[in-house]
Amino acid sequence: MANEEKNQAENVADELETGAEQAADTVAEEAVAGADTLQLDVTELMQQLASVQEEANTLKDQAMRAQAEVQNVRRRAEQDVEKAHKFALEKFANEMLQIVDNLERALEASDENDEQVKSLREGVEMTLNMFVSGLAKFQIEQVNPQGEAFNPELHQAMSMVEGGEGVAANTVVAVMQKGYTLHGRLLRPAMVVVSKAPSPVAPSIDEQA
Repeated sequence: MANEEKNQAENVADELETGAEQAADTVAEEAVAGADTLQLDVTELMQQLASVQEEANTLKDQAMRAQAEVQNVRRRAEQDVEKAHKFALEKFANEMLQIVDNLERALEASDENDEQVKSLREGVEMTLNMFVSGLAKFQIEQVNPQGEAFNPELHQAMSMVEGGEGVAANTVVAVMQKGYTLHGRLLRPAMVVVSKAPSPVAPSIDEQA
């Protein structure tokens, strides 16, 4: 009887030990599985975060590009408006220059020593000065390069002549028609006569001897 009870007790102990081991194994497996699942969740979240950050950076870059493009468009529009304001008078100015040219021709054709046309000449000269001053108020400046070095950006050479003594080559020796600029941009070049380098003088017979 005692042996049976002992055997039963041992069997119960074995069963309890086996159950405890199985329970421990199950808990361990569940813990490992839970840890793996948690690791997978963390990895997935990190990937999602990286994707969101990349998308945010892309959107930020697109926004900055769009803002820069808007600024460029605004700047170009402002420049176009500024140019339109500056050069809206170009056609009108060209018409006015013909009047200035005619007034200058009238002065050149008149004799300043002739008393009969003196008052008329003074009136023409006054009118001419008023025209030139009025044009200058609208940034229409006269180009009168008499005695200056020839500048192809502002002058148009009509002919070349040998300069006199002390006159350097490529010097404007005569202005046939004055030029004009509008806000610094050439409106009409000055028509000029330019000096050229003097031709070499052939040695005389005495010098050759």
